[in-house]
Amino acid sequence: MNFLKVYSLILDDDIMKKQELDYILGRMLDSHTNVSDLNITPGKPLQVESSGQLKPVHLEPPFNVLTPFQTEILALNLINNDRRLTETLLREGSCDLSYELTGKARFRVNIFSQQRKYSIVLRKLETRIPNCADMNLPKPFLEIAKEKNGIILVTGATGSGKTTSLAAVLNEINENQSVHIVTLEDPVEYQHPQKKSTFNQREMGSDFDTFASGIRAALRQAPKVILVGEMRDRETVEIGLSAAETGHLVLSTLHTVDAGQTINRILGMFNTEEENQIRIRLADTVRWIVCQRLLPRVGGGRVAAFEIMGANLRVKDTILHGESEGKTYYEIIQTGKAFGMTTFDDYIVELYRDGKITEETAMAYASRKGIVSRGMDMVKSSRGEATTDIENLEVDIQYSKKNKISR
Repeated sequence: MNFLKVYSLILDDDIMKKQELDYILGRMLDSHTNVSDLNITPGKPLQVESSGQLKPVHLEPPFNVLTPFQTEILALNLINNDRRLTETLLREGSCDLSYELTGKARFRVNIFSQQRKYSIVLRKLETRIPNCADMNLPKPFLEIAKEKNGIILVTGATGSGKTTSLAAVLNEINENQSVHIVTLEDPVEYQHPQKKSTFNQREMGSDFDTFASGIRAALRQAPKVILVGEMRDRETVEIGLSAAETGHLVLSTLHTVDAGQTINRILGMFNTEEENQIRIRLADTVRWIVCQRLLPRVGGGRVAAFEIMGANLRVKDTILHGESEGKTYYEIIQTGKAFGMTTFDDYIVELYRDGKITEETAMAYASRKGIVSRGMDMVKSSRGEATTDIENLEVDIQYSKKNKISR
């Protein structure tokens, strides 16, 4: 049965009521601890992601293997007759929305097609606004919240906590500054209370159609701070740069793994003829680039690791002229510790020193394994632990015997 037929059937017969959908989602949410995502995929049982691992959910009657029809029914009830979302799903193959499980949780929902079947992933959103202290974020996050203009980019893979980190920065501004903040999100994840700052949170689809048009409109809404959910395309980047150049503080995200890749990704959105001009604009506007990853924590759960690059003369020069031998972003960050900068590798070694991650995890997530290995050896030496398993080598014994004979 195709999507349109199911859609018609659901409208006519009301196959599933909201309370039935909420019951299923609620049972999934309560099935395990540390649930971050609900996964509904044809050919698999209902699953949740708990501490980074997918685990099956057992219900009565059981959903041992979900059929494509069942996942379509769930998808259509989440869409809830929204014409725009239905058209987007049919035209583009996926759509995003938010869903509230009354009294329990809010979700960011992505419905997508795969091999003519529909799958759903619901990301659980925290209801409590995070703050920098509770999240134990590095000190530069407090400096980020004090910036008055320019661009702040928080990057990382999907699910690495970018939105949560930005919410903590906005909360810090909300606690201390009387400014107008406009957020452009897809969808709205954290609903900020009105404290010192004045928040206007706009959701793609219902309040604006693209991030580019949302920023363009925001420039007429007299904000001091603009949060852009994601720098997805050239037009969004261009208008974001314009906003930063005209005295606004622009915060946004990109799906990149480190500072160097972030700059290169932005440059790659423009033609070769435009590159020099974009380099100049980036050098003038970039204030901080924060990249983050989530690592398995000793004892369960996950812990964040960060790479942080702040703007200084060396960073600006490298953005302008590109990386060269002895002048890479990695090396600049390494020498910028006094200014709050840190590489992933140095941060990972600190997590290992604090006992938050294992040696195996440190090596698996390292950018440069040699640097992390040497850092962990220094930690072991300071603890009086052996830095190698190799002892009593035969060659050493033979060498010692020869030395005695020659004497």
